[in-house]
Amino acid sequence: THLPDTRLDEASLLAEARERAGLSDFGDGSFRAPLAKLLEAIEGEARLTAVGRAVQRTRIVGLLSARLQMQAWLARHPEIEDEQVDVRFVVVGFPRTGTTLLQRILAQDSRSSWLAWWECRHPVPLPGWQVEESRRQRDPRVAKAEAEVAAMIAGNPALAAVHPLDALAPDEDVMLLEHAFQSSPPAGSMNVPSYLRWHLAQDGRTAYADHARFLRFLQWQKRMRGEPVGPFVLKAPHHMVHLDRLLERYPGATIVYTHRDPLDTLPSLASMALQLRRLTCDTVHPAECADYALTTARCRLARTEGVRRATGGRRFVDVWFSDMANDALAVVERIYGAIGLDLPAGVRAGMARYIAENGRERRPPHGYTLEQFGLDADAICSEFASYRETHVVPHQRGG
Repeated sequence: THLPDTRLDEASLLAEARERAGLSDFGDGSFRAPLAKLLEAIEGEARLTAVGRAVQRTRIVGLLSARLQMQAWLARHPEIEDEQVDVRFVVVGFPRTGTTLLQRILAQDSRSSWLAWWECRHPVPLPGWQVEESRRQRDPRVAKAEAEVAAMIAGNPALAAVHPLDALAPDEDVMLLEHAFQSSPPAGSMNVPSYLRWHLAQDGRTAYADHARFLRFLQWQKRMRGEPVGPFVLKAPHHMVHLDRLLERYPGATIVYTHRDPLDTLPSLASMALQLRRLTCDTVHPAECADYALTTARCRLARTEGVRRATGGRRFVDVWFSDMANDALAVVERIYGAIGLDLPAGVRAGMARYIAENGRERRPPHGYTLEQFGLDADAICSEFASYRETHVVPHQRGG
């Protein structure tokens, strides 16, 4: 039997990516230092199974191949760099606060554009694909993405309760940042605390330059497919780490910030990390998942509050989690009202239909407790006191 390649050294990863793509120009080398940090953390901390190592190798080679291919596309089509991308909304908030549902409701407005999971996961066309074909036939990346989603759910069925995975639905553009090797997904899906802390300390400039380049490329591809292009509705809790960079790149964006009690979100995020890590590691420690949840929450909150102060809060619309569950359309009306955007009857009806068909109650329940992860309720209330006082307590009082 042919054993999968489990090497995770930089030289062999770069070599395989070049061989697979038949290309050698990675563009600027800003991804090299973050990649080296990630590989060092995987070797020293992640305890991956052989399957887990093979999965990581495949993913990293895929990300590197995409960088090579994007450089080649930009060389052949320099007009891609002239794309003017407009971002209307960026949905952020701690993971598990309803960001996915809110983005998918906002995406029902046909005047807006969004990125499907398959586009975020595979932003670069597969080798040999012709732009002209895209108007006539289904892009082969869609089938590839559908197979990947099916494999993830087959590998750990509990994931279906945690996040509604759907290759064709709007999803997190944090996947674009993975190509810069500066993002939170690696630290969610494996135990790499040294990489996480290093990455959170970076300024994010090169990562968001990368993000903007991928978004221009994806917008250009949409237009090649004959799709109408409007201002984007983006979503990723991860953007909280570098909202300043995001707003530098997309100055027209409004930040839609979802809120829920950290007593609920922290164990829920730890539980999500636990389920993801079980795919590639035999020994998953709940305390490490709690550390991931707390470390990211602290950084995201501090950075987001900093940007909010710096902008005088003008760019922010706050959304309470249970308001989404109780009357999502009223929430959307408030968001649109805040930026002076009209909500025509047809758009409103489409959103109402989506809400009726995609409520949280249609997925299996996602169970978790603070105790399961060694999280202490009093310590969380104390550490996140000002956040809870501002965004949680008024709603608990029925405000």
